[in-house]
Amino acid sequence: MRQVLIFSLLLIIGMVGAQILPSAGHGAAAVGYGLQWLTMVALAFIMIHVGYEFELDKADPRQYGWDYVVAMTAAAFPWLFVALYFIIVLLPGEAWAMWEAWTEALLVARFAAPTSAGVLFAMLTAAGLGATWLFQKARTLAIFDDLDTVLLMIPLKMLLVGLAWQLGVIVVFLGALLWAAWHYLHRVPLPVTWPWVLAYAAGLTGLSELLYIAGTIIDDTVPLHIEILLPAFALGCVLGRPPGSDPHVDDTLEGHQAGPESPGEQRVATLVAAIFMALVGLSLPSLVTEAVPETGTLSAAQPIPSWGVMAGHVLALTGLANLGKMVPALCYRREAHWKERLALAIGMWPRGEVGAGVLALSLSYGLGGPMVTVAMLSLALNLVLTGAFIALVKHLMVRLPSPELARGGEGGLLR
Repeated sequence: MRQVLIFSLLLIIGMVGAQILPSAGHGAAAVGYGLQWLTMVALAFIMIHVGYEFELDKADPRQYGWDYVVAMTAAAFPWLFVALYFIIVLLPGEAWAMWEAWTEALLVARFAAPTSAGVLFAMLTAAGLGATWLFQKARTLAIFDDLDTVLLMIPLKMLLVGLAWQLGVIVVFLGALLWAAWHYLHRVPLPVTWPWVLAYAAGLTGLSELLYIAGTIIDDTVPLHIEILLPAFALGCVLGRPPGSDPHVDDTLEGHQAGPESPGEQRVATLVAAIFMALVGLSLPSLVTEAVPETGTLSAAQPIPSWGVMAGHVLALTGLANLGKMVPALCYRREAHWKERLALAIGMWPRGEVGAGVLALSLSYGLGGPMVTVAMLSLALNLVLTGAFIALVKHLMVRLPSPELARGGEGGLLR
């Protein structure tokens, strides 16, 4: 709970700092670019760890088919619910008939899709649920819905910029990354301690920026821009597990090569995630002045509502996003008691790094206005409530009936 509160506080501090940044005058643009670069490095670091933690039984990949369907559905419903709310409530009445409004709403709403795998795993372990069916299933679903979010960013970008040969190149490149992640899963013997992972993250971000600059030279209307999420995830997938890496082994012992699972590495990962939350907050546009449509986007041209109205939007958005995450409660009827399934669905509610990364990418496309502001505040509220979510999960798990009833005691049409 303390970690979640610290993350929320840092995000809010970043938001406050974002209101001061415009007063920097001519240096604001340079500072903003530097903050954006640091944000992408931190996001790459996080996604490399997500890929490193990804587990897949290649001997029987079909067993993950249903899990992926459940995760994809649990990611799709919050996304669609929030996008419809943006169109119906936050954008002008004629937005229904505007393609631009739909594309912007669909992109910004994607923040509501991914469960924060890192926060979820840490909180469930701290609650003493690390050895349960709930933890194992939540681990698979959280990774899959994060991956689904990364993949869907490709067609969403196509909706924003249209079809172009550059996007075809990007699709082929990302397809190659996924193939490499599958074929070389945890087989590449590269160092995995935090200085190396930070170097990988900085290198990937630098290569992405160089590719973007080269793309603008070729065609500045549709530059080649590889989002850092999937390359970083794929790199994490191929990184091999070092011999002796064990979260229960003292990583200070001489000759021991600590992996990301060790306590020391986890502390650094937590620090990077905390810095990332502050950086994302700093990327928030000004909340005080009305947005000026300099970017040409519909969302940025909308006025910011009063704080009372804003609070209502934030509560509604958070409720809709969490309602969409309830799909797992209707599934796995042959595997778990209804209380476990309900606990699993509630456990998928926490949002965090990847959702904040989607908002950061949205800001890089020039989107803003009340959509992004409400989305960011909803993300902060969800983080603050994560401790309460996990407390409810634990309450459901400790009140399970006997194991005979909890396993296979219910029939059902869904697996």
